[in-house]
Amino acid sequence: MIEEINNTIPILKEGGLLLYPTDTVWGIGCDATNADAVAKVYQLKRRPDAKALICLVSDVAMLERYIPEIADVTYDIIDLATKPTTIVYDNPAGIAKNLVAEDNTLAIRVASDEFCRKLIRKFGKPLVSTSANISGMPTPQSYKEISDEILKGVDYIVNLHRDKKGGQPSSIIRISKNGVVKVIRK
Repeated sequence: MIEEINNTIPILKEGGLLLYPTDTVWGIGCDATNADAVAKVYQLKRRPDAKALICLVSDVAMLERYIPEIADVTYDIIDLATKPTTIVYDNPAGIAKNLVAEDNTLAIRVASDEFCRKLIRKFGKPLVSTSANISGMPTPQSYKEISDEILKGVDYIVNLHRDKKGGQPSSIIRISKNGVVKVIRK
């Protein structure tokens, strides 16, 4: 795992794209603060950039660096979630502008996967995390189902968990600054 993290960090620093196992499914990732790298993800997925992507952070401390106002209920939801849960936050700061939705929100998940947490912690910044498929196509349930176009379109493929069967996409909820919770995807 350490070797894969060490192989991955230079790619991220150079604005490259990764294919990596996440706590849900295989994902395409990049430095969430690098607008050029984010643009490459949209281009590879053939996805309109008006359709926002998810970010992963290593822990709550990293989350707090990019989301200035977090409702108190958020901490309970993160602690008590029984499956990966992505939360949509208002007014992110320090993130690539083309990653932030038109309504000035950003979807972020605290990674539960050990590799992802360690990678993000060592990199020191959030990672984009979007399913490893062309927009509109089914989400691959295993590494073997990832299309050649995606495999050839990334700069580095993490050599871990390639036999892992994909899980379900995360739940997505929105929490406003005043603590109102809205479920977007169960």
